[in-house]
Amino acid sequence: MFRRLFLGLGLAMATALPLAAQTQSITVSSTTSTEQSGLFGHILPIFTQSTDIAVRVVALGTGQALDVGRRGDADVVFVHDKDAEERFVAEGFGGPRRAVMFNDFVIVGPAGDPARVNGLRDSVEALRRIAAARAPFISRGDRSGTHAAELRLWQQAGIDVATGRGAWYREVGQGMGPALNTAAAQNAYILADRGTWLAFRNRQELRIVTEGDERLFNQYGVMLVNPQRHAHVKAEAGQRFIDWLVSPAGQEAIAGYKINGEQLFFPNANRPGA
Repeated sequence: MFRRLFLGLGLAMATALPLAAQTQSITVSSTTSTEQSGLFGHILPIFTQSTDIAVRVVALGTGQALDVGRRGDADVVFVHDKDAEERFVAEGFGGPRRAVMFNDFVIVGPAGDPARVNGLRDSVEALRRIAAARAPFISRGDRSGTHAAELRLWQQAGIDVATGRGAWYREVGQGMGPALNTAAAQNAYILADRGTWLAFRNRQELRIVTEGDERLFNQYGVMLVNPQRHAHVKAEAGQRFIDWLVSPAGQEAIAGYKINGEQLFFPNANRPGA
């Protein structure tokens, strides 16, 4: 009798749970810039309110975020390294890739500017001058989209950063926020995404020294993890998140995120080739 009473009470409690407790949830593996810039804090409540789907974010460098997707430990991957994203799709781990938004990278450096790059638009020439001056440079060194972009720029500059590693070139193996903190503490140069830079408060003597080069363009893409590889992937809810991001409502929410009146990310889901 007591057992029947207990089971009945348990069933009543389960069916009486509030709607919020029954909300679906998905896991999104994403780059640190979407989290540390505050973008997710702005757009995810809007998405959840309109869909009753809660989003848990795992914020890592893009390379690590894609690895999370490969293992099936996320439902959606939202990152910013187009070449790596296309490999992810080609290998059958997810897709299709959808463009979502863009911003740009900037080179940030100390007010004293020992490399004399302030106001220089050419990012590759800026890196050449930093290397020639052996001025301290902080690299994320974490296989992130920002790290990949930085390495491409060094390659274009014809600089082998391995020769400066441990001297003027220092890898921290951390996300954008901690890397910026290290650059501020050491009065060093660093490549940063503009969104995280605008949200960053511990600037000390750092300021933007190089910006506006087309090579600093920073595109973000989103992909559903392949449910045929990982049957537990919440494909329907994950696809609803992707569809919302690229919809007029999602694109408007992204465009509406600003700090001190300055827009951090620019939606371009419908731009061909993005």
